Amino acid sequence: MDLKTRKRLSLLLLVIGLPGYIAIAWMILGWLGDRYGRLPILVELLVIVVLGIIWILPFKRIFSGIGKGE
Repeated sequence: MDLKTRKRLSLLLLVIGLPGYIAIAWMILGWLGDRYGRLPILVELLVIVVLGIIWILPFKRIFSGIGKGE
């Protein structure tokens, strides 16, 4: 995949995928909060970090080298 295509895909993923990730993380934390009560802040942070890693792993190849020049 050439650099121009990867740049376009990465922009699309950030514009559409990142808000989707935020919405899903928010729903999961809300569900956990409803089920177990207010979670400690470190547990919430851990859940957000794990979900973020899971979200970005499939797209690692697309985002690699985006900041480099042509």
